[in-house]
Amino acid sequence: MKLGEKVSYLQGMVDGLDIDGSTKEGKTLIQMVSVLQEMVLYIDDLQTQIDELTELTDILDADLGDVEEVLFDCCDDDDECDCCCCDDDDYEDFNEDELYEVTCPTCEDVILLDEEMLEEGSMDCPNCGESLEFDFDEIELNDINSDEDKE
Repeated sequence: MKLGEKVSYLQGMVDGLDIDGSTKEGKTLIQMVSVLQEMVLYIDDLQTQIDELTELTDILDADLGDVEEVLFDCCDDDDECDCCCCDDDDYEDFNEDELYEVTCPTCEDVILLDEEMLEEGSMDCPNCGESLEFDFDEIELNDINSDEDKE
């Protein structure tokens, strides 16, 4: 028997016993059955939402599986493929670029930048949105001064 059926059975018992609603005990029993009926409606609504979310999650999981298959499994075979992910030239060019670490003064997040990003002169911190400006004159002076200190 489902929860809703059990509460309906209980409501029928209370009605069949002809409980006096003017006594303390009668008021309590009638109110308890009323609260139980509201709880059943709320629980049924939650179960419906859970079922819908579960179905949506299953759909998203299947879609993500398709995306993963396209991204990661396209080159599993030893056969040559014509997809862009097999372009080793782009990957090698990326690895040859020098990366620079910049620490945001506000959130202290460490950001990796390549030379093109530094040449732009400024950017917003991806973590906190603080505007970061890059001054090459200070960088060169600091590098020269630190090299002189080493000698």
